[in-house]
Amino acid sequence: MKKLTDKEEEIMTYFWDNGPLYVRQIIDLMPEPKPHFNTVSTFVRLLEQKGFLTHEKNGASFIYKPLVSREDYSASALTGVVKKYFSSSVFNVVSTLVKKESLTDEQVRELIRLVESQNKNDNQS
Repeated sequence: MKKLTDKEEEIMTYFWDNGPLYVRQIIDLMPEPKPHFNTVSTFVRLLEQKGFLTHEKNGASFIYKPLVSREDYSASALTGVVKKYFSSSVFNVVSTLVKKESLTDEQVRELIRLVESQNKNDNQS
């Protein structure tokens, strides 16, 4: 899956939070100072070219709909980070987080329960 720029990800967030939108509706949701219509329209078309959005004609306008869920994009982005910065090792990610994030004992126990539960589910499949 292609990586999004910060601005593209911001615009996708409006779709993930609100569903199908017209460009004008995206602008209405944006904070001040609001960008120009053509600027947002350009980003929306780029997102469509990248395969993140599709559109339907509705009168003289187009309504855009997300093709990629937030969950799918997040998983893909996380996989890229794990591959690039942690030698494709989930263990390296978790051990780094445990060392750097000062997890409580309860949080560590919850992680262990989660891993054990996943292992049981994997073994039953």
